[in-house]
Amino acid sequence: MGSFLIRDARSNDMAALLNLIQELADFEKEPDAVELNVEDLQRDGFGQHPKFHAFVAEANDNIVGAALVYSRYSTWKGPILHLEDLIVSEKMRSRGIGDSLLNAVVNYGYALGVKRISWEVLDWNQSAIDFYEKKGARVMRDWDLVQLDEKGIANFIKNTKKNDSA
Repeated sequence: MGSFLIRDARSNDMAALLNLIQELADFEKEPDAVELNVEDLQRDGFGQHPKFHAFVAEANDNIVGAALVYSRYSTWKGPILHLEDLIVSEKMRSRGIGDSLLNAVVNYGYALGVKRISWEVLDWNQSAIDFYEKKGARVMRDWDLVQLDEKGIANFIKNTKKNDSA
């Protein structure tokens, strides 16, 4: 199995976290999608008003996994925690690291008193689906993810202004 440590991420872990994020993007067949840089992660995670909290898995002084979470609010339930990504480097999978990272996230959410912890999983990532279901998570296949990307936001604003002036 090998030994590893799960701990809160530190600002100086952000280069390693960015490498894991890129590894995930490659795995999800979106190698050019990552726009963040190390400075963005440091500012957003460790600035005056942190936008996220992260846990890292460390083995042999290397960051080999991470989980990134942030607070949300449900109009039905109240405070919830969103797990943005749980990443384990491919060469380190099947060693209990993902399990330990998920445990850290759930314990963190419990300590915060959240009413729900939620996240998304790609419908083709059956091993992740199986892992989450085995842990007791409910994969809700009747919901579709809805997003406006940066270009979509700009177009929305532009179209709204056009309609407002008509």
